[in-house]
Amino acid sequence: MERNDTERKEKEEIEIIETMEKFGRYQMLQYFLICLPAVVVTMLNVNYVFVAGDINYRCRIPECDDQYPVYNTSWWPNKNIDRCTRPLVKELTGGSCTNDSFTEAVAVCTEWVYETNETVVAELDLGCQPWKINLIGTMHNIGMSLAMMASGWLCDRFGRMPTLIMCSVGSCVGLLKIFTSTYSVYVVIEMLEATISSGAYTAGMVLMIEIGGKNNRVLAGVIFAYAVYLGETLYAIIAMFLPYWKHLVAAIYSPSIAFVLLIFVLKESPRWQLLNDKTELAKNTLLLVAKVNKVNIDREKLLHMNAEDLKKEYNINSYEEREGFMAIFKSREMIKRAIVAAFCKFTVGFVYYGLMINSVFLPGSKYTNFMLATAMSYPGELLSLYLMNKVGRKFPLIFGYLICGVLCAVTGWIPEAYTWLKITIFLLGKLIISVCYTGVITYTMELFPTSVRGTMLGVCSVSAGIGSMIAPLTPILNSVSVVLPPMIFGITALISGVLLIRTPETKDAPLMDTIQQVDLAQSLIPRKKPNVDIEITYEFNKNNKD
Repeated sequence: MERNDTERKEKEEIEIIETMEKFGRYQMLQYFLICLPAVVVTMLNVNYVFVAGDINYRCRIPECDDQYPVYNTSWWPNKNIDRCTRPLVKELTGGSCTNDSFTEAVAVCTEWVYETNETVVAELDLGCQPWKINLIGTMHNIGMSLAMMASGWLCDRFGRMPTLIMCSVGSCVGLLKIFTSTYSVYVVIEMLEATISSGAYTAGMVLMIEIGGKNNRVLAGVIFAYAVYLGETLYAIIAMFLPYWKHLVAAIYSPSIAFVLLIFVLKESPRWQLLNDKTELAKNTLLLVAKVNKVNIDREKLLHMNAEDLKKEYNINSYEEREGFMAIFKSREMIKRAIVAAFCKFTVGFVYYGLMINSVFLPGSKYTNFMLATAMSYPGELLSLYLMNKVGRKFPLIFGYLICGVLCAVTGWIPEAYTWLKITIFLLGKLIISVCYTGVITYTMELFPTSVRGTMLGVCSVSAGIGSMIAPLTPILNSVSVVLPPMIFGITALISGVLLIRTPETKDAPLMDTIQQVDLAQSLIPRKKPNVDIEITYEFNKNNKD
């Protein structure tokens, strides 16, 4: 009887390398904790949509307005006058202004009366200065790009967990905007807050990918993307009930202070700990994972393994020296992957946010339109999860970009008279780009080795940031032709679909740890058999372990 129990126990015991592959309560808890900052940071990254949103205003007429003017008046002239123009008043003989108190002449307006003070447009007196209003969002996106680049290096240098916490807590600097009364200071704070907070995306995504195991990489990407979409939707709902911009800023920025508590519950990636010679910490993390997930591993074997043996267990034995960003340029394969990944991320940022921005042309309130555009992303994630687990990473992305490109181009050529057809095709394009949005995040993670994964994700995120910075400018092209914006979206997506043909499939393939492994695995692939990437990678890692 004892012999049978012993045999059963040995059968249930798993290899140490499989510890992170068993998805359980540990991953669920860590995913939840990582997604909390993602939700809040997303609200911060789209704050300017409503905080710096446009409002109604008119020119102030000194001869007619009193010390405390109101927007709606009964004496405004009965003719169409744009809000940047001041109608000139006739010589008043007494009494107050009427509709007939104005001449046909007009002048450039220098003072404005705002309908409400719900946005910073009124607070900072930005009437008839659209470039200043748009610059708020542009500076925020520039800060996001800088953050993602810097956070990639921070992730690789100091760890995923401390970078995530630092960026999340540091975002509370945005609360200073409440006390700002000048435009220049406001813009500086906006950029500073984005530079600090947006690094949480890079750190959080890398951490989720590395603790979830190879079979849950797509799931990690989908969950993280849903956290982003939830943040967008939640922001629209909060803005509905808190239209005044100072109350809105206080509501969305204050929770970031609480993320300092993550120090006590969030754990570092054991793979990063091994790569950075923190062997004892890695052992403690692996033991914690095994305990929380209730999996049986050989504790004594793990505790007595030295750094070299544990690295060999995880196929990290070739990581003899640190590989930095410059090492990428010594590998043709890495350069190729970097170019393709960067352009695909640019396309995702450009098309995704471009379609969201152009969705305001749909009828209805701005809050409803924003939520409608966001809502189309939710089914896209489920479709992404299914296709990437069943089919693979590469081909769903290729066809996704190609189909999205066609849908975007078709949208531009549909006449305005076919309203519902135009809206339907538009929303289908938004749905498909949402599939690519999640897929390219996961695929990018798998294309690059652990030694430079955080850095390269940061580089690719900068590309996505550039795309999102250019996207708000596309409505300007409508003055030339309404066909131009959707055609540009379509062409960009089609180019990405073609470029992806040059990169390998990564489904079920183990994560590479070094550039050397990537080059060696690529060199073993026969030129006439381009579809054996996975088998060669497995064989390579197997030989390494032996």
